[in-house]
Amino acid sequence: MRRKREKEVVVYKKHHFVMIAFLLVFSVIMMYPMLWTIMTSFKTNADIRMNRTKIFPEKFSLEGFINAFEKAPIEQWFINSLFITVVVTILVILTSTFIGYVFAKYDFKGKKFLFAVMLATMMIPGQITMIPRYLLIQNLHMYDTFWALIIPSVVSVFGVYLAKQFIEDVPTSLCDAAKIDGAGPLGIYWHVILPNIKPAIGSIGIFTAMRVWNDYLNPLLMLNKVENMTLPLGLVMFDSQTGVDLAATMAVASMIMLPMTIIFLIFQKQFIRGLTMSGIK
Repeated sequence: MRRKREKEVVVYKKHHFVMIAFLLVFSVIMMYPMLWTIMTSFKTNADIRMNRTKIFPEKFSLEGFINAFEKAPIEQWFINSLFITVVVTILVILTSTFIGYVFAKYDFKGKKFLFAVMLATMMIPGQITMIPRYLLIQNLHMYDTFWALIIPSVVSVFGVYLAKQFIEDVPTSLCDAAKIDGAGPLGIYWHVILPNIKPAIGSIGIFTAMRVWNDYLNPLLMLNKVENMTLPLGLVMFDSQTGVDLAATMAVASMIMLPMTIIFLIFQKQFIRGLTMSGIK
């Protein structure tokens, strides 16, 4: 029996080593483009042309960042992206948790059918709704404003689904106790439901923030003025105007990439916990 256990431990260690080696190799492959982008942003244009295959610069330089801020309104693009991302993320968290609360804790006629129809909309590619959404924004006189990006993104079907899965696990007895204490539906939602689904809120927030921050297609469709552009949209225009300034282009790309990377590293525990506890693997 002891020998059998020892063999199992040895086999486990071998499998564990193979798994770590496998993950390490693919992590390096996935991280290489990010590392190359960041390191290239600290090179001079001459260094980039002479040493295209080298990751690290011969000498660290801020030439790319200086040129980027001189040639384009980077600060305004960053503020625009930050404002839209923060507003949409907060609204999506509120709508997702509230709608999920209704579906999880209330019974009403057609509940299952309505939820199934809502989930079915996830199968519809976003490109199909581009033209109707554009025409609707035009008719509402919101074209070339931040509301053209905020209003259509207020509700996330995936966020509703994720919140519902968590709220269903919140004991109904807690809601009943809150009712006895005089809490109404909003009071139960705010004081009972939200504190017990923090992993779901973290996951929804990270998913939404990454999607909105990196969005290129919707700003391209809805925005026109240079001062209203977001960073991803501005990067393409910036790159077309300064095609030879690779250092500046990589500097802007690094500024787009780093905020979401930092947010994910800070909240990765809540993100992973939110996915595993909801049954999504």
